[in-house]
Amino acid sequence: MTDIQIGFAGIAILLTLIALRVPIAIALISVSFMGISELVSYKAAWGALGNIPYNFTATWHLSSIPMFVLMGFFCYHAGLTTGLFKAARMWLSALPGGLAVAGVLGCAGFAAVTGSSIACAAAMGRIAAPEMLRYRYDEGLATGTIAAAGTIGALIPPSILFILYGIIAQVQVSQLFLAGSVIGLITVVAYTLVIVIRVKLNPALAPAIEEHVGWAERFAVLREVWPVLTLVVGVFGGLFTGIFTPTEAGGVGAAMSLVIAFARRSMTLKGIWSSLMETLTISSSIFIIAVGASMLTRFFTFSGVSDAIADSVLGLGVSPLLLILAITLLYLVLGMFLEPIGAMLLTLPILLPLVQAAGIELLWFGVLVAKLLEIGMITPPIGLNVFVLKGVMGERISIGKIFSGVTYFIFADFAIIALLVAFPGIILFTQNILH
Repeated sequence: MTDIQIGFAGIAILLTLIALRVPIAIALISVSFMGISELVSYKAAWGALGNIPYNFTATWHLSSIPMFVLMGFFCYHAGLTTGLFKAARMWLSALPGGLAVAGVLGCAGFAAVTGSSIACAAAMGRIAAPEMLRYRYDEGLATGTIAAAGTIGALIPPSILFILYGIIAQVQVSQLFLAGSVIGLITVVAYTLVIVIRVKLNPALAPAIEEHVGWAERFAVLREVWPVLTLVVGVFGGLFTGIFTPTEAGGVGAAMSLVIAFARRSMTLKGIWSSLMETLTISSSIFIIAVGASMLTRFFTFSGVSDAIADSVLGLGVSPLLLILAITLLYLVLGMFLEPIGAMLLTLPILLPLVQAAGIELLWFGVLVAKLLEIGMITPPIGLNVFVLKGVMGERISIGKIFSGVTYFIFADFAIIALLVAFPGIILFTQNILH
């Protein structure tokens, strides 16, 4: 077999292993190891297995991942985010579907300290969805809103997807964070419009709440959101103004969240221990998948398969628009079956050479990939956020009802994707802000 044939055989074996539910990190590492052994030698494969994990994980920017994850768990276990939905509810309950809109904004606020879609959906599913059901909101609207709004977690900083993409694609993480904030806010607006329009057309979906909330109460509840506001302004204000690097911002955020938790007397030793253990678990799983993807890149480099695919596609005269449409379909399909980090790291070694050769801006592409992967989190048959909501809600809500509820938000996401493709300047204008 030629080198390129070995490369394509490796891709086929990798996809087969993933289809057989082999953990993606094990599949990536084993296929890469055997591929390098076949192309070079076993000695070279063992050398790659010994060097790549250290060389990749020793990257300075990667240390921001466990710090941002730790910040999120400190906030969660100290209850710093619990007031977000309550405050949004008091200010927005008069809107059509006001509790659902409050759920979207609550998810956006929670996302600003966790960067995790699943954590966002799980936490707000326990807080916001039962409250909506208590006020006789439609079950699909209540659960579908939280499942969809949870996807904002990977768009608004501190997004782990953006950190990993920035390191692999060599794009400034701070620029990705700023661009992600833009698309995250656009998503919040789009979801809000979906809710308001649906409830306007069918008021039975969200009965009006007959309660009077005075201005004094509305301003008083804002005291409960100061921890999150302090973190967001302190951490990301410092990051975007150039005071902190992304790595420093992660460390400052973790330290600030712990100080605020102690100041509010809401953190226990058990909460600290749980935060540390959960951070270690999540960070190690992210790193081992990333190491596998780095080995896969080395395997593809030796085999020449990435260049071969890029040359073949460009040789067909495929326009950048058609290439983006093909990539969109690819990520929508992968997102149905794989979690976002695994899907992104699996595909970037192949897609980045294609995208660069087609002259597509890598900052814009990173935002597009993050958005596409998050759509996969709510699409059947395996929308992870939907199953998280099902786990939180238990037997009282069927999985079909949640999937029906997210359908309207998926259409809104498709509209956002079309907007990004038609007007890339929506994202690219952020390049000039941080220069």
